[in-house]
Formats: sequence, structure tokens, C-alpha cells
Amino acid sequence: MNLEAPVNTLKGIGEKTAAILEKNGIKTVRDFFYNLPRDYENFQAPTKISDIQPGKVVVKGKIDSLSTRRTSRRGLTITEGIIRDNSDVIRVVWFNQPYRAKQFEQGKEYYFTGSYDFKNGRYQLTSPTAVLATDIDQTTNAFQPIYVAHGSLKSRDFQRLIGNSRALIADVPDLLPLVPSGERRDALFNIHFPETEKDVKTAREYLAYEELFELILAAKLNKLENQKLQAVSVPFKVDVIKAFVDKLPFALTNAQRLAAWEIFQDLEKSVPMNRLLQGDVGSGKTMVAALAAYAVSSAGFQTALLAPTAILATQHYENLSKTLAPFNIKVALLTGATKNKPELKRQIKAGEINLVIGTHALLTDDTEFEDLALAIIDEQHRFGVEQREKLVLKSPKGKAPHLLAMTATPIPRSLQLTIFGDLDVSILNELPKGRQKIDTKIIAEVNQKDLLYPKIRETLSAHHQIYWICKAIDSDTATSITSVKERAKKLTKLLPNAKIEYLHGKMKPAEKDAVMGRFANGEIEILVSTTVVEVGVDVPNATLIIIEDAENYGLAQLHQLRGRVGRGSAKSDCFLLTSGENAPSRRLKELEKSTDGFYLAEVDLKLRGPGEIYGNLQHGALDLRIATLSDTKLIAKARRDTDTLLQNPENMLKYTELMSNIKRYQQLTTLN
Repeated sequence: MNLEAPVNTLKGIGEKTAAILEKNGIKTVRDFFYNLPRDYENFQAPTKISDIQPGKVVVKGKIDSLSTRRTSRRGLTITEGIIRDNSDVIRVVWFNQPYRAKQFEQGKEYYFTGSYDFKNGRYQLTSPTAVLATDIDQTTNAFQPIYVAHGSLKSRDFQRLIGNSRALIADVPDLLPLVPSGERRDALFNIHFPETEKDVKTAREYLAYEELFELILAAKLNKLENQKLQAVSVPFKVDVIKAFVDKLPFALTNAQRLAAWEIFQDLEKSVPMNRLLQGDVGSGKTMVAALAAYAVSSAGFQTALLAPTAILATQHYENLSKTLAPFNIKVALLTGATKNKPELKRQIKAGEINLVIGTHALLTDDTEFEDLALAIIDEQHRFGVEQREKLVLKSPKGKAPHLLAMTATPIPRSLQLTIFGDLDVSILNELPKGRQKIDTKIIAEVNQKDLLYPKIRETLSAHHQIYWICKAIDSDTATSITSVKERAKKLTKLLPNAKIEYLHGKMKPAEKDAVMGRFANGEIEILVSTTVVEVGVDVPNATLIIIEDAENYGLAQLHQLRGRVGRGSAKSDCFLLTSGENAPSRRLKELEKSTDGFYLAEVDLKLRGPGEIYGNLQHGALDLRIATLSDTKLIAKARRDTDTLLQNPENMLKYTELMSNIKRYQQLTTLN
């Protein structure tokens, strides 16, 4: 079987269907077979309504008293009615699904699958799926997969299409070494056509192992390729570094000393350093970068520091200039707004600048270095692979620069073993003395008037500044989420004397920088913003951050946002605003009780997966369909097996599909 054949070679997939599939990334037979169910409906044993308990349920019953209305406040369409079986009745509600009012035939039974919870003062089944009971064959089709809808193709369409190719799965070739022959096709068959939950569990375990094996093997091959490169050896001068550290106006933490030592050891090698410096917000990563840049400069070489935004690059420039200028290190800033670029670029090419800090302007072809030995990338997951490669290629003497990536997002151990498996990792797990702890509080919508606004007025009276974070840029009648613009308007009415502005990602870069600059200078008292401020400038005078609709964010992102405050000597607070009647989620409770970013990163990985931690992985999502990076046992097995395979790397050549797959992972995860 040719898994790379176009998807329209499969039975039942014509040009129109193929076009929809291709638009959604399903282009080949392999893509189609790996379009896995997101869940399953088990119609084998529906719950009697009289026995129903809160949570996910399947009930079989008839529907009546169905009606549709439109709310005036948000323009929501609400369709509600009663489901009844022989034992009792329950209330059912659908939001913004008006077609439900015409879906059901009087007197016929349906299976309803959904979440049964307490909402709006009563228990109800909210927005369940509904299937005509006669469509379910209880003997062969009672355990059914649910697929993500793509365009006009619904889950039922995917069930039908995969059913047409049922026999072909038996011809799927093996993919991985070190696993029994046929295990892959058995897994694909059981994931699409299971008879029991056990079938699904076994299939998912193999497919998760397959993904982890590919990801880990890609990272290890990246590391092997990096070790083949040549780099400039930067000698470690103990006396020079000691004199530098002794003159600093503060003491380094032990974690900073250890991280710097690890970097100095790497810089001495003739193989390029490939190190990730991870540290919680405020842990002193920039100071470690300064130590590395000083070591390189004092040895006669150049350093480039790449930042994701002009305002962050400017902040790095200001901080590092103050630190390094007394030691005769020439620091320059290169952004889109830099004046007299030709002269600055001439100085960089001539080696007159020791440390160049900039944005994407560093990557242009006419930015050349005399002797670039170290590239530092801040918040490296915000840059694409091609952008990072451009910086690495700036070293003009045929040697790759050493690479230090910095991130304020703590990386869980399991990600270090998989996505970041080609990197050496340094961790800053101490905060410098004088940093204030941030008090975090969950506040329900009904309590905001009593708890929140007095705190806002108190903060403004103390001449401190406030961040207010919103999820949306513009209002949307389909949701109850308050937008940035709407919140700024409401706050202006409530606090007419306060200086309030808003910020969001759709503004032009110059506009964003201008607003952020005014906030940093104290000209704005309340900045209403989307998460665009998640990585931004230090504003020590900001002591309160309010995150609205907090339940809609991941834990790692909430922790990053909270880190916008607590950067000065004054006590700081974070308020997590929740809406609705449900109890706060586990992630909000975890954030309320802990300020340890490494602990929270592990919790977030278990709750949400890797996407929130690693952003969108450059040119696309990591796209783990099955594997969870919190499955340490499966990761350990995959690591052992990749090590075994790499003992005889020539054996990999016969696994052509595997090698093709891991090339994509190599591009997504490498820093080179």
C-alpha cells in the first residue's frame, strides 16, 4: 500500500470531498488513516434518567416541549426542552444551535451524549450530541468513534468514509523497528473500529509510543548532527570573569553561578553549544546572558542577542549597556527604528561592536559580523526555524556560533527528554533577593464589586499601575467574554480620572511599542490588554494584574501573565476573575496556591498538553494526536529503544517512512 498516495484514491472520496479534506491538512492516505477519533460514544449501556449523576452521560429517550428563544443581552440562541425515558425526565439545553428545534421527530427515541451539570440554578444536559436510536446497531456498532468535523464533513461522514477503507488497513506497512510486525495496523484498525474500551486503550498505547519514538529519535539525530559542526573555542579566563562578578552591585544566586559555569564550559569546546537557559520570571536570565557575552567579548569575539519585539530588545539594550559599558564592552541596538543603520552595520561587520541586540533586523542579509561566536535567542519558541537558521549562518568563518536559548516558561522534565532532547539545559530555580511574592486570589464575578474595585482605587491612590487582561479584542455576541475595547470603555466610565489605554495583537508594531512605552514611563495607569503583554518590558511600578475570564487560559500562560507584576520592591497582587456558577478549575486553584513556575509547568502539562508550553512550534503545531508528554513510562521506553536503534544507525535507512516523518520533527524542534 502507498500511504503517500492522494486521499482521493480511496473509495468514496471524490474531488469535492478531497478538496475539503486537503484544506484541513488531510492530503494523503496516511493523513486519512491518522485522522484519529477525538472520543467515543458508548451506546452499549445508556444511563437511566432516574440513575443519572453529574458528568459525561449517555441517555436514551424521547424529546418534547422543545422551544427556541433569543436572549436580548448577548444575542444567544437558546434551544431547550425535556428528555424523558421510562424512569424520569431531565432538562436539555443547546446554545446557538437553532437547527435542533427541527431535528427531532415526535415519538422517536434518540441517544443523547453530553455533560450533565448544575447550571443556572438547576441540573441540565448541556449541548449534547443526538443520534437516532434506530441508526445504532446494538450488536456491531454500539461503541462508536467521534471525529472532529472539518467543514461540511461531520463525524458521521468520517465514520462512513473510514468504513469504506476498512479492509485497506490490513495492508498498512510496519513503521517502527523493535515492535512486533502488524502492531501498527492492529492499532489503526482498533482505533477506528473498536468493539470495547480495551481495544481503544491498547491502540492508543502503540500510537502514543510511535509518536514519542519519532520525536525522541529526531531530537537525538539533531544532537548528533550538531556534534559534527565546528565552533570557535572561547577560552574561559577565570580571573577576568571573577573581576567582572566582584564589581557587580549585587550578588549572583547560586543558580546563576552554576548556569554561567555550564555555559563557560560549553564555550570552550570546539563543538557548538546548544543550551537552553530556562528560568522563572525574574530569576535573572539576562544577567547570565551578560556573563556569557562578557566572556565572549573579552576573548575578542562577537555576540548577537535576538529578541521577539523591539521594546524587549530595547529593554535588553538598556540593561546590558549599564552592566557591560563600565567594562569597555560596546553594545549596540539594531531594530527597524534604528537610525543610521548603514554606519552601525559597518561597525558590526568591522568587529567594532562586541554585543548586538536586535529584532528581525539582525537577520537581514546585509547584517554581517566580523567574528560571531555566540548567538543568544530570547523566548526562542517565538521564532521560526528559518529565522533561527539565518542567525546561526551569520558566522563568517565557516564555524557555527555557540547557541544559548532563553525562556521564561519553565520546561517540564518530560519535554526536556522529548521536544528539547537535543539541548543541554540550565535551570534558574532561585529568585534574587528583594523580589516580592505575588499574592493571587480567585474572585467570582458576583464578588467583583466588593473585592476588586476597592483594590483598584487603592493601587491608583498609591500611584502604582495596573494590567487588566482580556481574552478578546472585539465584542462577540456569541460569547459572554468582555473584549479589550469594551473593558477599557467601562473602566473609563467607572474611573473617569484614571489614564486608561488598551493594547492588542492586531495593532501595528509601532503602535504597540508606543503604548507599551507610555505604560513603562508611567503615562498610563491602567493598561487593558490581551496576552500580547505576556512577554514584555519590566514595569516595576505595576503592582496589580487582573485576568478576566481566567478559566479560558492555560496554567503556564496565567503564570507568565502574573509575572508582569512583582518586578519592583512593592507588594503585588494578581486577581483571577471567573464567570458563571461553576467552582474554580483545578488550574486556577493551583495558581492561587503556588508561585513555583516549575511545579505549575508540570501540572499544566498534565492538564493541557505541550502546546501551551511550547507555543505553536514554529511552522505548525507539534501535532501529537495521541501521546501525552506526562507519560514518563512510555517516554522512558521510547528513549531506550531509540538508543538501541542508534547503536547501529545504518539500520535506520531501511525504514524510509520513519525517516521521512522524523525529518519534520527535526525541523520543528531544532535550534539549528
